[in-house]
Amino acid sequence: MSKEGSGQGRHKGWRRVLDYGVMTVAAAIYGIAIGLFLDPNRLAPGGVAGTAVILNRLLPLATGTLILIMNVPIFLFGLWKFGLRFMISTFYSTTLASLCINFFGRYPAITQEPLLAALVGGSLSAIGLGLTFRAGSTTGGSDIIVKYLRQKFPYLKTGIIMMAIDVVVVTASAIVFGDIERALYAGISVGVTSFVLDLVLYGRDGAKLIYIISDHPEEIAKRLLEELDVGVTYLEGAGAYSGKEKQVIFCVLRKPLSPRAEDIVKKEDPQAFMIVTNATEIYGEGYKSYFGEKL
Repeated sequence: MSKEGSGQGRHKGWRRVLDYGVMTVAAAIYGIAIGLFLDPNRLAPGGVAGTAVILNRLLPLATGTLILIMNVPIFLFGLWKFGLRFMISTFYSTTLASLCINFFGRYPAITQEPLLAALVGGSLSAIGLGLTFRAGSTTGGSDIIVKYLRQKFPYLKTGIIMMAIDVVVVTASAIVFGDIERALYAGISVGVTSFVLDLVLYGRDGAKLIYIISDHPEEIAKRLLEELDVGVTYLEGAGAYSGKEKQVIFCVLRKPLSPRAEDIVKKEDPQAFMIVTNATEIYGEGYKSYFGEKL
């Protein structure tokens, strides 16, 4: 084996060790969220975990144990769709998360205030899920279903899919517990989880996409390059009515830089035509890798 091949092998090995380290931390965070905040306050967080919280009140089994049992058929589906390597890491994350839920569930809840439990528990569970996803794994349950749906429909965001699934579980909790108020708090938890999860997974990619049509494209492009240090591309355009050819400035930049870019355009050409829109997922230098797996 060449030195280059050996170096790449070591890099992949260390990367995998780091991934499992992240999965371990994520499982502990998720266990704290369910075991110390949501489960003791009868807040069903949705998915398999939420179903386990409901069944825990009906069956003599711990919540973490119920999660493992319900995941068996889902594991088999995941093995069929994603292969053994992915399912090994998923089995690790799910098993460890379930053990953490059972472990932390032996201690008193950190708070008995349902709103606080919903906010903190929802945020912590989203962080745990997000870190697990970024490490190339899932915590089983609806996560595997979400991963499959994301491959089929990549334009759907993870948090939105999970919220749709979780609404069913939250509704079921209202029926089983006979407590609509608790279900509403659980709904808050689901909403917080969805928001924070999208923030963990996509937040750093949020950017502004700007098109600028101006009679002074060179001056504007020069200032954008020098003052904001962002990439600028010229697109060839022509007016449909006048037939006059123009250079259209195309630029993607981080959201905090957008007001400065707009100010530059305003000062260089007050008559410029500018379109500013949101860009939620960016691939390339300075953003996400082209080769990173869709979450």
